[in-house]
Amino acid sequence: MKKIALINAHPDAASFNSALAEAYTKGAAQSGAEIRTITIRELDFNPNLQFGYRKRMDLEPDLVTSWETVQWADHLVWLHPVWWGGLPAIAKGFIDRLFLPGLAFKYRENSVWWDKLLKGKTAHIITTMDQPGWYYRLVFGRPSINQLKKSTLEFCGVKPVKVTTIGIIKTADEQQRKKWLSKVYKLGQQQK
Repeated sequence: MKKIALINAHPDAASFNSALAEAYTKGAAQSGAEIRTITIRELDFNPNLQFGYRKRMDLEPDLVTSWETVQWADHLVWLHPVWWGGLPAIAKGFIDRLFLPGLAFKYRENSVWWDKLLKGKTAHIITTMDQPGWYYRLVFGRPSINQLKKSTLEFCGVKPVKVTTIGIIKTADEQQRKKWLSKVYKLGQQQK
């Protein structure tokens, strides 16, 4: 049985991302997977990595629990909107505070190389946007996806990382939204 951590990085509980998270969760549960959800907006933590890596900040209890969930999971599902080409600020703060040296990766002494401490895990990024995914890729170069996939997850050893883009959200009618919910439900069933 696959253990899945779904990380909902949308700051608004009434967003379409919440409906997508629910659809994925139902699909995964129906397939027999064990799933735990981290809803970043509900966590109590300081998103500012105030001292960079120079001085370690203590993890707040919600971050400790989140890290335990990340460690427990075989598969990480990240659900986030694209705002100004990137991740919402709270998602970036969550990554800054949690994916730390010694936890997610470890620099090697006197070397430019590092050890990837999250090897063996896989991930799927599901991102919503107000443009077609192809346009986001060709015109903007997918900055939020590159940051999360390459600069965070793969940097820490998570592979493979699949990506699903959903959009154009702002002009979608109810029928289109139902298609997307069905698609994400099926991703959950397939544990992708």
